[in-house]
Formats: sequence, C-alpha cells, structure tokens
Amino acid sequence: MSFRFKILEKSRINEIVPLMQELTSFKVSEALLKERFAEMITQNYECAVIFDGDHLIGLSGMWFSTRHYAGKTVEIDHVYIADAYRNQGLGKEFLSWIYEYANDKGCNTAELNTYVQNYPSHKFYYNEGFEILGYHFLKKF
Repeated sequence: MSFRFKILEKSRINEIVPLMQELTSFKVSEALLKERFAEMITQNYECAVIFDGDHLIGLSGMWFSTRHYAGKTVEIDHVYIADAYRNQGLGKEFLSWIYEYANDKGCNTAELNTYVQNYPSHKFYYNEGFEILGYHFLKKF
C-alpha cells in the first residue's frame, strides 16, 4: 500500500463528506455538511487527508490560531481513518506528518477534543503525548 498525506485543495473539500458522515454520531445531512465546509474553508481551516492510491481513506481538520495559553497552535479536529486501515500505525504516522506541517507553519503546540466515550482515542492521544487540560462544553441556541 502506498499511503500519501497531503493538504486537500479547498476546491475538493466536498470529497471528505462521506467520511465525515461515517465519523460522527451526530447525524448531519450531506447538504448541511457541504454548506458548513464551504464556510470553514474561508476561515483558518485546512484539511489533511490520507490517500491509498487514489482512494481517500482518512482525514483530519486543522484550525490554526494563536491562544494566550499555548501560542500559535493547530487544533486537530475530526480525525478519521477508515476501519480497514486502523491499528496498523497509520494514525501515528499521519499525526507525525500533521505535527511537521503545523511546525512549518510556525505552530509550537497542537490541541484537540475527543468524545468522552471514545476510549480508544484517549489511549492513542495519551500515547502521542497529549494531556487533558479541561472539558469542552457546547450550548446550542
């Protein structure tokens, strides 16, 4: 298998929608995801992807910002690798690529959120050197 990591061109952002629908337990329609990604790509958002040949098998959103407690940071968002490709070291390799990319953009930290019920991700991120700093809250209005 020849895996390729890259930044997805903004014009191709809708290609990630099927994987996003597999990732989230929050059912969001294809149309709404496309609308939201169209807005996100106009902000400080980029999407890193993994290809196996020409087949899109993984992704991670990246938000770039400067925070008072962390400096210039990349927030890794909605990381997903297709089931058939998990537990082969690909996630670790992908994050290493993201760290290098973010570092080249001047970031000195990475941060992320993960769902509290997603125990396998907790272990993975601990092993990547992440620390829990707090809770993420959401209020809809």
